[in-house]
Amino acid sequence: MRKLLIILLLAAIPTVAQQPTKPEKPYTVSVDVDLVIFNVTVLDKKGRLVGGLPQKNFQILEDGVPQEIRLFNPEDIPATVGLLIDNSGSMGPKIPEVIEAAGEFLHESNPQDEVFIVNFSDHVSMGLPYGVPFTSSLSELETALHTIHASGRTALYDAVAFGLKHLQEGTLQKKALVLLSDGGDNASHVGLRDVIAMSERSSATIYTIGIYDVNDPDRNPKVLKQLAKLSGGETYIPHGTYELRDIWRHIAGGIRSQYTIGYVSTNAARDGKFRNVKVSAVDNRRKALQVRTRPGYLAPSN
Repeated sequence: MRKLLIILLLAAIPTVAQQPTKPEKPYTVSVDVDLVIFNVTVLDKKGRLVGGLPQKNFQILEDGVPQEIRLFNPEDIPATVGLLIDNSGSMGPKIPEVIEAAGEFLHESNPQDEVFIVNFSDHVSMGLPYGVPFTSSLSELETALHTIHASGRTALYDAVAFGLKHLQEGTLQKKALVLLSDGGDNASHVGLRDVIAMSERSSATIYTIGIYDVNDPDRNPKVLKQLAKLSGGETYIPHGTYELRDIWRHIAGGIRSQYTIGYVSTNAARDGKFRNVKVSAVDNRRKALQVRTRPGYLAPSN
């Protein structure tokens, strides 16, 4: 819950200098309200993504109290997306396949997404050049991916904390992180409890990919599953690196298919407590659909 910028997508306005084949980019208008934002994935009973639903098909309850939807964006609007890639020493043999699969993700994503890359081993670092916080350029992103080299230990919690903080600097309301790691951490300064609290305050959806050897003593898939679940995301544990391309493509499609829904809570208390939120959706025949989103959020505190 925070002051946010509402993204308005405007149709192209004809002018003399306009190029008709160039898509309009979203621009931002400041709105002086506190919005609680939820990224929502809707599935049918067979687990297939459901698109094209209008606002009236959704309902939000906060601690059992109905809330008025104040912001509704359908699926496939641009998003702010961070790729958090483990490049610790244990990842060495897997890095080529990781880079190739991440490149596939970029090609399948919305071309207007603003993307950043975070590399982490002993320390956390930005993958893009200095002074470039985000980019929509495929060539810049692919170049950044190919600079990854494996060495050192794993500062996973530091990377997630850094990624969540950097997302706040993005201009788009739909936000997501894609974390690829073995789930182990042996080098962070930030603890898991702190990362969980940050995730509960963030509207970002976290997708996690656990890639590790069966005998790896540092593997921790429980952490990956926990981060994904509390943010409304998914966890993928591939049997081998050959599955990575399909997984990254699936995640890209999942982000593009999300609805972004916002409301101003009827509970004005700034008590820092966790509030349970249930988002429900029905199809056009009023049949209930499956909804995947975060289970709630931490209210702000004075």
